[in-house]
Amino acid sequence: MFASLDISTSALVAQRMRLNAVSSNIANMSTTRNEAGESQPYQPRFVVFETAPEIGGRPGAAGVKVSDAGVDPQEPIWKYQPGHADAHKEGPRQGWVAYPRISLMTEFTDAIATTRAYEANVGVIEVTKDITQQTLRILA
Repeated sequence: MFASLDISTSALVAQRMRLNAVSSNIANMSTTRNEAGESQPYQPRFVVFETAPEIGGRPGAAGVKVSDAGVDPQEPIWKYQPGHADAHKEGPRQGWVAYPRISLMTEFTDAIATTRAYEANVGVIEVTKDITQQTLRILA
């Protein structure tokens, strides 16, 4: 019974990391500078899950863990804005500004899916807790 709590807890942790990546992507959709202050667009974050059989405890039961959390080195979206502070000053991209290639619709869809998966795992934890309490009442 406690294996189900471990599995759901591992899923909650993984989904929290996924939601952090999604929220970071949404927050930085228009970021044209990196942390060092250089004119370089934000690179979208992503999270990859994998099964974690060591969490489930018995055959057929497995938790989840984050196998990779990184940045997606996509080609940026270029917009012609010669008055922008981060517009290229010279070269073939003179006057163009690089923006992160982030789709708001994709990020919101991921946020909804992540939230629902999180809620489902919280529901499993609540049901497990209720079953445990009922079992203790029967045994008492």
